[in-house]
Amino acid sequence: MSKHPEIDLEIRAYRESDKEAVVKLWEQVFPGVPAHNPPAKDIERKLAVQRELFLVALYQGQLVGTAMAGFDGHRGWVYYVASDPRLRRKGIGAALMKRVEQGLVEIGCHKLNLQVRSSNTEVVEFYRKLGYLEEDRVSMGKLIE
Repeated sequence: MSKHPEIDLEIRAYRESDKEAVVKLWEQVFPGVPAHNPPAKDIERKLAVQRELFLVALYQGQLVGTAMAGFDGHRGWVYYVASDPRLRRKGIGAALMKRVEQGLVEIGCHKLNLQVRSSNTEVVEFYRKLGYLEEDRVSMGKLIE
């Protein structure tokens, strides 16, 4: 567990008892989720692989943030970085990203990637402030199920 000095934030690994609060937060922060990414299913998938890299942030005992990361031996990736909209700009996202980075370094990861919709300029700026740079890449995906 770690504390963030601005708002007495607790960060810890996800617990099954967090599920309802995580789903509620994600539905609020990520509206219009594609059908292949229902929150409950994404939680279930993550718990099967590197569950220690699924973090939640608590403020005054309430779940107010999440970050989900993974490492494939080559690159780290981070997903579902979310913070309660009522508490934005209080350091929740930054604290979660710091813990994600620490956890990935501990298991040998030296490069972290993430994706942000180019239209989401506020989030792009958030990551820039944390030292992330835009890379000249084309993001591609394919549903294989």
